[in-house]
Amino acid sequence: MSKTISILPNEVSTPKLHGYLLGAVGPRPIAFASTMNSNGKPNLSPFSFFNVFSANPPILIFSPARRVRDNTTKHTLANVLETKEVVINIVNYAIVQQMSLSSTEYAEGENEFKKAGLTMVKSDLVQPFRVGEAPVQFECKVTKVEALGDQGGAGNLIFSEVVKIHMHTDILDANGSIDQHKIDVVARMGGNWYSRANQGMFEVPKPIATLGIGIDNIPLQIRSSTILTGNDLGMLGNIEEIPSTVEVENFVTSDMSVRSILSTNDGEQIQLKAKEYLANHNVLAAWKLLLARIDLIE
Repeated sequence: MSKTISILPNEVSTPKLHGYLLGAVGPRPIAFASTMNSNGKPNLSPFSFFNVFSANPPILIFSPARRVRDNTTKHTLANVLETKEVVINIVNYAIVQQMSLSSTEYAEGENEFKKAGLTMVKSDLVQPFRVGEAPVQFECKVTKVEALGDQGGAGNLIFSEVVKIHMHTDILDANGSIDQHKIDVVARMGGNWYSRANQGMFEVPKPIATLGIGIDNIPLQIRSSTILTGNDLGMLGNIEEIPSTVEVENFVTSDMSVRSILSTNDGEQIQLKAKEYLANHNVLAAWKLLLARIDLIE
C-alpha cells in the first residue's frame, strides 16, 4: 500500500493548495468565455472551473477565480456583472494553442480575438461574439453570480442559461448527435498539461509568464499560409519578440540543412519544415526559418 501524506488546507499556501487541487481534479472541461462590457468592448478568456449542471433549464456554470498573486479579478467577471451575458465556446484540439494564447494577460483594450487569430461571429440573442472556430458555441444569459470568497484564489460561480446553441455540422454523426471522436475536445490537467479526449495527455507551455506578440503581429506572408494551422500560428504568436535579422542570419549560416532547404526556394517544403520544428516545440527555429524564407523572396 502506498504511503499517504495528509494536509489541512489552511496549513499550506494558496498557490500550493491551488496546485494540489488542479493536479488532482482533472481533466477539466474548458469554458472559452466571450463577454462584452457595457461600452461594447469584447473580451475572450478560457476557464477550466467549468461544467454543465442542468438540462432543463440548460445551465452551464464556470468560475473566474480571483488572482492568487494580488487578489484582483478578471475582465470576464466584471463584464458579466455589467451585462449579464456570455458566450461559452467549446475548445477542441484544433484551436488549443490559440485558446492558450488568449489567456495571456494583455493590457486593457487589447482584443483577444485578434491577438489569438480567432474569428468574431455575431451572436443572435446576446451581444458577445462567438468564436467561429469553436465546434460548439453556447449563447447564454447570466442568471446569477455567486462569490465564494473575497481573497485571492476564491471563485465566482457564473450561472449561465443557454438560450441558443450553434454547432459545426462536421462534428455530427449520421443521426445528428455529436460524435465524440469528431468533436476532439481538450481538457485541462495540472501545470502545463492538457488531455485530448480521444488520444491522451499533451503539454502546452503557459503564456502567463510572457507577453506573446499575438497572431496579429505575425507577418502576413506567414499568417496567410495554407500549410500552417491555427495551432501553429498560436505557437508562433506566443513569443515575446520576433527574432532579429542577425539571429536569422546566424541560424542559416550555422545549419547546412537549413541552407539546403532554403536553396530550393520551395515555399511549401520550407513551411512543412517549420511545421516540423513546431511539432518538436522548437518555436524559435520555426520563426527563423520562416523569416529567412521572407528575406529570400523579398
